[in-house]
Amino acid sequence: MARTTPARNPEAAKQTSTTGEPGKAKAAGKDKAAGKDGAARKAKASGKDHAPGPDPRRRRTVRLRILAALVAGAAAVGGTVAYRTVTAGTGERPVTVDEASRLALSRLNLFQASPVTLALTAAEGGDVTVRVEGVVDYRVRRGVGRYQVTGASGPLDHGLVVWDAGGLGLAPEPAGVDGPAWKQAERVPRQGWSPRSYTADPLDAGLQLVVQLGADRPDNPLLLAQSGARRLGGERIDGRDYDRFAGPRAQGAAPDGERSPLTYWVDGDGGLRRVTMRMPGLGTPTAVEFSGQDGGAVLPEAPWLTG
Repeated sequence: MARTTPARNPEAAKQTSTTGEPGKAKAAGKDKAAGKDGAARKAKASGKDHAPGPDPRRRRTVRLRILAALVAGAAAVGGTVAYRTVTAGTGERPVTVDEASRLALSRLNLFQASPVTLALTAAEGGDVTVRVEGVVDYRVRRGVGRYQVTGASGPLDHGLVVWDAGGLGLAPEPAGVDGPAWKQAERVPRQGWSPRSYTADPLDAGLQLVVQLGADRPDNPLLLAQSGARRLGGERIDGRDYDRFAGPRAQGAAPDGERSPLTYWVDGDGGLRRVTMRMPGLGTPTAVEFSGQDGGAVLPEAPWLTG
């Protein structure tokens, strides 16, 4: 998701948030028999009966609720209401506590799902569009994909692209090699890549954004709200409901009152489905779609050697 600090968020400075664990229930008995019953209940509660562990979705929901509670407490203790709870509606408005918490968790959830499949679409101007379909692994902050350039008259170019935080590399698709882009990239020799640093064009900006979206910790939801995150509406994609959020504004990146150039689609569990980025001078924003985990993907070892 967008950074609220330079080191962590695509738009601002690094922020962290911590959560606690639910406390243990107490049991006591008035006599010996009641004590035995209490001990049995304690053994069951502590997992000594070898009951199955909690469902991961339930753990994530509990973590989200705890995070929301911490935000509400921080606002109350500080005596400042950074954002207010409002009734659901279709118009643009400030984010609620729950929405800020889900937005704050979305980058961590993306990191934990790595490697994830993605599709990036960037309009380069002059009816030229570049589409990249591939996979990104936030544990190594590296992506690999197959790109295709299309103009008004049809396909113009295609090949492989690999990228990390420092730059990217391009290579022709190897002849006679089928399968996903990461498998094809394994067959390209080191000297077969054409590396370069990032430029300011929409494709490069989109690839840089992709690398920054996942994070190994949640953002600070209180600061997200204070920095101008807003709910823009809702949308249903592939049978699932998503909230559409304007991201926080980085200091100096947008005048007061203007939206962030980044928009996020986040579901009820803090899952990030889509991000768009408005580019100066272009009517069509660069878009990134995430479509789930690819647990078998193995990314090549930085063959592009940028820098």
